[in-house]
Amino acid sequence: MYSLTVRDHVMVAHSFNGEVFGPAQRLHGATFIVDATFHRPELDADNIVVDIGLATRELQAILGDLNYRNLDEVPEFAGINTSTEFLAKTVADRLAERIHAGKLGEGAKGLSELSVMLRESHVAWATYRRAL
Repeated sequence: MYSLTVRDHVMVAHSFNGEVFGPAQRLHGATFIVDATFHRPELDADNIVVDIGLATRELQAILGDLNYRNLDEVPEFAGINTSTEFLAKTVADRLAERIHAGKLGEGAKGLSELSVMLRESHVAWATYRRAL
């Protein structure tokens, strides 16, 4: 299995509901390093996993919609704890939509899997992996 990873980052504010979150129940900021990894069993006709430029552009566009925003005020996240795990799935699902829409090029049709990792610090991160 081949893979290719592109990286970016996003800065958000949010709060959580629930005792399990302790002081994070209060509004706070987070900067996530975001890695999107694309997988395929065979390289495409150009001997690549996916076009790095297109993958980078689409990841940047998705993160741009979230960057410098208070996620508590985003209507689609109303009442949802926007945990690291939840955000990893959100980014992965949005990338998958763009892959299926052809925004990562024809060669991306051969991708079999996608994983998105959000690093919230040097000691904690979460990943969501999904089939394409």
